[in-house]
Amino acid sequence: MAKVLLVDDELTMVQMVSDLLLRDGHEVLPFTSGPPAYAALASQAPDLVITDLYLDKTRAHGLDILRKARELTPPAVVIVITGYGSIETALEAMKCGAFDYLEKPFKVDELRITVQRALSYNQAISETAYLRRQLKKKYQFAQIIGTSQGMQQVFKLIHRVADTDSTILILGESGTGKEMVARALHYNSGRQLAPFIPINCGALPENLLESELFGHCRGSFTGAISDKKGLFEAADGGTVFLDEVGSMSPLLQSRLLRVLQEREIRRVGDNTPIYVNVRVVAASNEPLEAKIKAGTFREDLYYRLNVIPLQLPSLRERRDDIPLLVSHFIKGKLNPRTNRPFQVSRQAMEALCAYHWPGNVRELENAVERGVTLCEGDVISLGDLPGSMLANLGLSPASAAADAAIYPLPSANVPEPGANPVPGSESALVPLKNFLREQEHAYLNRVLQHCGGDKEKAARLLEVSLATLYRKLAGEEKDI
Repeated sequence: MAKVLLVDDELTMVQMVSDLLLRDGHEVLPFTSGPPAYAALASQAPDLVITDLYLDKTRAHGLDILRKARELTPPAVVIVITGYGSIETALEAMKCGAFDYLEKPFKVDELRITVQRALSYNQAISETAYLRRQLKKKYQFAQIIGTSQGMQQVFKLIHRVADTDSTILILGESGTGKEMVARALHYNSGRQLAPFIPINCGALPENLLESELFGHCRGSFTGAISDKKGLFEAADGGTVFLDEVGSMSPLLQSRLLRVLQEREIRRVGDNTPIYVNVRVVAASNEPLEAKIKAGTFREDLYYRLNVIPLQLPSLRERRDDIPLLVSHFIKGKLNPRTNRPFQVSRQAMEALCAYHWPGNVRELENAVERGVTLCEGDVISLGDLPGSMLANLGLSPASAAADAAIYPLPSANVPEPGANPVPGSESALVPLKNFLREQEHAYLNRVLQHCGGDKEKAARLLEVSLATLYRKLAGEEKDI
């Protein structure tokens, strides 16, 4: 149950309410004056505070306790009670963040119900805050994987524009991660507590998409049996992500242009404008300039959307990131048969890096998932990869006969944008011997892990003496 801090200058009131709360299974911290209650707020972190508003009949000490309780992390929910009730004091307490206001004398059941409602509210707020933290963690910049030059430029730009209200146009082939970038922009901005609403503009016919985007009034068309709020209204204060924006019809393009220009919408069948405070992030997997030349996309809308263009490179343009992405996709996945993490053979990694990936990162993730599911041991081999991919490369599962060497997967922990040195910059460079030593040590550990810690078996696999293996593991081998 809950930890409740109770403050009232009437001892009988404190005893009565304490007994009630204890019978309901709560832990009670009772006080009859303000100073010790202040100290307990910081040290005990209560879930609920019940405080009298006028503790010495002359000054509203309860408001001080209320403010202090709301400053806690997480804030405590507060119920204010008083025998000197008035509209003014009630409004002041509610403005300061009180959950509810009770005037003495109150009924026992009334207090009990108010406490239950306050705790339910507090739990809902805590769960919402937890889910938002998890969402922000999932869509933090570090989850966008890549150390190639092209991705570093993307990192720099999204880091600079995330906490602005500028309209963003994300361009890139299908599967390059446009929606992930859009979510990262939202959850790392000041709008993160408001909704993020993705809309696939190519998935709905024109008449339904208009109603979905802007809402409709009752009777505006057949089947409109009640008023409906559109997605732009639902996203008020947050972000609307318009995926495949190039597939919008000319009519919807003109409606969207008005939203971007005037920051207002009109429901279908209604002439009353509704102001909306939303940030628009759009995405397209085809060049919009070509659609403008073909007369299927409005040039003025293009310039409204293209305030800050963000071009995502295809996976074949950043092949150096493939090992890092593979490491990210298999990170934390344990083989249920051996309870050990999966690894990738060198032949399999070479094939993954050689493939042209028309489906980009999404296709790579699916290929890794297939390999994790189908591999018989802990190592994803060439034969575990999709057959269509192997055929495209002129390979076959039979090519995996000598597929024994393990590829040393790089760390999937990528620093935040800004902390990542751009490849080629002086801060990214280390002496060659240090680089080689780090790569060799990582590979030795991978082989040892594959051999279950058996150093003799690892030495045979590496074709070195056991003594050499010990020296290299200890960092004593100088000739690297």
